[in-house]
Parts: sequence; C-alpha cells; structure tokens
Amino acid sequence: MQLNTTFSGRSRRAVAAGTGLLALLALTACGPGNSATAAQPERPEIRQALESVVQAGFPGAQAVITTAAGEQTVTAGFGDISTGAPIPDRAHVRIGSNTKSFVATVVMQLVAEGKVELDGPVERYLPGVVQGSGNDGNRITVRQLLQHTSGLPDYLAGGDPSLRAEPGTQQIEPDPEVIRLRHYSPAELVRIAMTMPPRHEPGARSVYTNTNYILLGMLIEQVTGSPAATEITTRIIEPLGLRDTYFPAPGDLGLRTPHPRGYQQIDGARIDFTDFDPSWGDTAGAMIATGSDVNRFFLALLDGKLLPAAQLEQMRQTVTFDRMPSAGYGLGLVEQTLSCGRKTVAHGGSIPGFDTRTGVTADGVAVTLTVNELPSSKEQNEVVERAFDAVVCAS
Repeated sequence: MQLNTTFSGRSRRAVAAGTGLLALLALTACGPGNSATAAQPERPEIRQALESVVQAGFPGAQAVITTAAGEQTVTAGFGDISTGAPIPDRAHVRIGSNTKSFVATVVMQLVAEGKVELDGPVERYLPGVVQGSGNDGNRITVRQLLQHTSGLPDYLAGGDPSLRAEPGTQQIEPDPEVIRLRHYSPAELVRIAMTMPPRHEPGARSVYTNTNYILLGMLIEQVTGSPAATEITTRIIEPLGLRDTYFPAPGDLGLRTPHPRGYQQIDGARIDFTDFDPSWGDTAGAMIATGSDVNRFFLALLDGKLLPAAQLEQMRQTVTFDRMPSAGYGLGLVEQTLSCGRKTVAHGGSIPGFDTRTGVTADGVAVTLTVNELPSSKEQNEVVERAFDAVVCAS
C-alpha cells in the first residue's frame, strides 16, 4: 500500500530457491510467456526493461501502455509459478496506493460542489475523531490530509501486533502472516493511529501517512451519507466505464478473473499471497483494477473529465515529500521527472502480492507497470524503478 516499497528484515534475508531458474525459463520462453498486443510494433527497450525485472528475481512483470494510437501490453515471466502461465492480458491486480488518487478525486469533487472546504479543519467533518496523544483535528485541514502534511502518525506504525514498524526507521509495513484474514474497520485503524503522538506540526513538511487517506474516506461518507467505495463507483468508475476496477466488498478476499497470482517473501520463502482481506488498506490502498483501467482513469483525470480546472490545478500543486525526495506530491498525485527528461503524473502503489508504478506524460502517454511480488531489497526496488523509467521513455 505504501507508495515506495518497504523492506522488512525477514524479506531482506533471501529470495526463494529456484528464482534464478524461473528467471532463466521466463527469458527463454516464447509465445504466451512473453506477449505483446498492440496496433504498433513492440519497442525492444520495453522488452528489455521487463526482462531485467524478471532477471532480478521477480516472478513476472507486465507493462500496459496507452497512447492515442492504441494500447499495448507487454509481459515477461510468470503470472503463476505453479503452472508456468504468464500474467494474462487485462489482468486484475491489487493497485495499492493508486486508490488514494481515486479518493482524492472524490474529495476534490466535493470541494467543487461546495460541500467540503479544502482549508477547513478536519474536526468540522469528523468531530472527535482526530483526538488523542497530541493529535488535534482542529489544527489539521482537509488539504493537509490530501498532501500528507497533517503530521498525523501512521496506523501501520504501531498499536496492533499485525501492523508494525521496522525498528529504527520510519518505514512501515503490515505483518502479512497476521493480517491475511484479519478485518479492520476504518474507525479502528484511526483509533490505532491516535494512540501515537504526531510526527510533526501540521503543515511543517510532507510525510507519507496512510492514516490521512483512511480519514478522507471517512470524511466522504460523513459528507455524502454513502460509503467512500460507493462514491468512487458512482462518481468515477461508472461514468468512465471502468468495468475492471472495483473496491472489494467486505469479506472479498480474492481477485476477479483473469488475474495472476501475487507472491510475498516471508522468512526467505516465496508464498502465494493472492487472497487476503485488504481492509487494513481500505481507502488508503484496497482497490483492484487492470493496468488498462488505471491508465484510463489517470488520463481522464488529467484531461479534466472528472474535475473543474480550478480543482485539478490544486491537485497538481506539489511539495517535496519523504518517500520520493526527487519527486513532488500534490493532492493525491505524484509528479516526477525521468532520466529522459519526460515528466509523469499519477501515483503508484504497493501491497502484498503486487507493486504498481504508474505515470501519464504531458503528451498523453499512460503507463502502468506491474510486478506480482513486492521488492524484497533496495536493489530490487531500484530495478523496478529503472524499468518503469525505461518503459515510459521508450513509449
């Protein structure tokens, strides 16, 4: 769910035995194991970028590239290690923190409708919710939640044995062995956060915090009278015809077909982590979609099809934030400059089983790169970053 992957001590220790062989098989496979569908020829740089990901130990990788000329899907490696099947075209995957952009869009629609004041205090909309341990909803604005400048602690950093922090760091991750079938309500997640002191004064800096977007989901429900998932569906998914995008219902542990398997490194072993309860992510990271739909959403948003110009401009005003110091965080959007000089705007997300990198360029090229296992080291994370960079620059 975090924007940039975090690395636990357990995950660092090893990549499961046989990964090298799997990578070799994936790279030498032909036909469905390495597919491209498009109205235009596949660029070799894109193929090489995906193969570099598989060579680095990931089961599989898929890039979906959407341009004015059409859509291209390029796949390498395995979507299912047990069968040798590739990641299927139009694969449903967990999109993690890309969920935040959907949530931010709904909030900005409510701002445009005069139902929410961007610089109004959170206490106005969620009375008594942001209180305790020095946290005060009277001093935090809706804008600060959207831009991670609230100073609020992240519920993933403590208060529950299944939601833990990496010792000595500000990087956090859930314990996959415990959260798999555990159900959390948004109010419960916020209560966990309120047991901890603020990270910094409101507005002082931007520190990426999932609590902010759980609160925004609660705010949407309080203002509209409908769950945030319903508002996302009626305001974004249905108008855009995103038939392969959805917010999982309570108790929905799986993925709609077609889908790859999602894997997780635990104690040096690779396990199938496709099915689990994503409620600990909720409006900070629980949504499911295809790469094609993710691209269509961000293209529509940035083309002004979901928001008036004034609200879209506000979303794109960025500040430096802790997870990607070389990039900027807006109101639910990330802007970064790639090695070729092209800038992208979108978000990205990671959650057990899947890591997605997303971006839309100024000339309307949208890219979603998905790998079906979280990076288990800093080096693996950098491989995925370079691959995304290469795919965008070659598209």
